[in-house]
Amino acid sequence: MANQPGAANAAQAVRELAREGVLAIRAGSEPADIRRMLRIGAYELIWPLVYKQVTRRHEFRRGHHACAGSIRRMEPDCIDRFHDDVDAVLDDLFAHADAPIHNLEGWITRRLRAATINGHRRRRGARGAMQKPRLPEWLIVALDRDRWLMDLAVDMLEWVGVEMSAGTEVWPIDAWIERWAQRTGAHGVGERTLNARIETVLAAMRRRPTWYTKYIDRPLGRKRPPVVTQPLAGNDQLHRPLSLSTRHERDDARLVELAATAIRAIEHRIGLGEDPRTVVTDVVNHVFTGGTGAEDLDRTPGSAGDGIDALLADPRVVDRVVATVLAVGRGQRPR
Repeated sequence: MANQPGAANAAQAVRELAREGVLAIRAGSEPADIRRMLRIGAYELIWPLVYKQVTRRHEFRRGHHACAGSIRRMEPDCIDRFHDDVDAVLDDLFAHADAPIHNLEGWITRRLRAATINGHRRRRGARGAMQKPRLPEWLIVALDRDRWLMDLAVDMLEWVGVEMSAGTEVWPIDAWIERWAQRTGAHGVGERTLNARIETVLAAMRRRPTWYTKYIDRPLGRKRPPVVTQPLAGNDQLHRPLSLSTRHERDDARLVELAATAIRAIEHRIGLGEDPRTVVTDVVNHVFTGGTGAEDLDRTPGSAGDGIDALLADPRVVDRVVATVLAVGRGQRPR
């Protein structure tokens, strides 16, 4: 990584301010152009330390030997992580270098681990994920204290907080299969088994919808999707875009939205004195059978479920719907 013009002089200025114990003060009070010069100088000092002490070790553990061999051979996601770590160490330097430092590289090296971990946690927090993934007691109980499932749940909480995606999949299945084999020595866990266990964990997490939305759904939605413009080799279909929710999850969300719209309309019309049965039949039929049909274009013919008319023709169904709406309107729990 070539030095930038003036970077050597900027690095020397950083050393001198650090020796005087005023680097943090000057970095926070100088004009923007001086602050930029100091950051360039500090970057020249910091990046080799981060790459050698942090990045190479992590890349070796990931099995990315090319990334660990040379910064010029790093993959895009890996170089992004490297720059994130360098930025975290820069921020730590300018925040805490407020006393005389005579061995700047040694001082930075001692703080590398804490600085990069804190930076990682801040980035996770900014994405809405848990800064330090931990399982709440209610989830541990819901998973029957199964160590396999608990470890998987922690992996999932960790994964939603990083920017990278798993290609066209939501979860890094292959990496997790390999990691589980390394952890336990058990090599019989395949994709089908892991997917089933992921669904088990998700089902337990969804018992607390607010928690699930906050710590799983929203951070997943902030992931960077892969951009694919070329067809797969030997396949005339393009890669599917990354989908962060399943078909039934999207259906459930749409039905909740439609139900809220229907209840508001029903309550309004009943409040005007209209007959409840007539209102319910009219509104439900209009809300749940309307639309443009665009939301069902990805379904196979006949699978969208067109049974609303038949249901509303059954007086018992209408009675239940009317009773439920009236109970909701009175603030009661529907039976």
